[in-house]
Amino acid sequence: MNHGESEDALVLEAQKMLATGQSEEVVFAELAARTAEWGVCVLAVCLALGVSRADAEVRLREVEPLFAEFAVGEEADLAFLLTFGHVFIVDRVLDEREEHVHDLLGTAAGARGGYPGGLLGWFRAGELTKIFLYFARTRFRDGRGSPPDFWAAMTTAGELLASKDGPDRAEVMAGLELCRTQAAAIGAN
Repeated sequence: MNHGESEDALVLEAQKMLATGQSEEVVFAELAARTAEWGVCVLAVCLALGVSRADAEVRLREVEPLFAEFAVGEEADLAFLLTFGHVFIVDRVLDEREEHVHDLLGTAAGARGGYPGGLLGWFRAGELTKIFLYFARTRFRDGRGSPPDFWAAMTTAGELLASKDGPDRAEVMAGLELCRTQAAAIGAN
């Protein structure tokens, strides 16, 4: 490693950089460009985020073949790909209520006919409110999916999310009202 930096030192540096609000993508790119030790930098960023060592090592093994596609100086491009591939996502452990909301949102996704791959990171990170608000704006076209099942799952998920105070409560309440309206409109047909 350049500059004699150990993995532990890189983890500490990554933690400091993340604490200042820098994104995982930027932190990896800067460390990787400086050290040229891309694998160690993947581990350092994952560990700094709180990913377990075992999981971080699995993630590294999965992405190491990608390194051959990049040259020195292309660390920012590699960082983008790693971020897009959700290498730096911290899988959140959900409590029972959150797990139920997660399952309802999964049911809604299935009834919707799927969801954009970019939402996978939100599912893994437990960003339930973000997913709910995104799905609440869903419009069905071309007869795809099952609107009744979608709006039923969304209404229940919204009720569970609205039962807990939080900074997004007003948005959740508005989304819940939209879901109830859509569910009622479908039920009236």
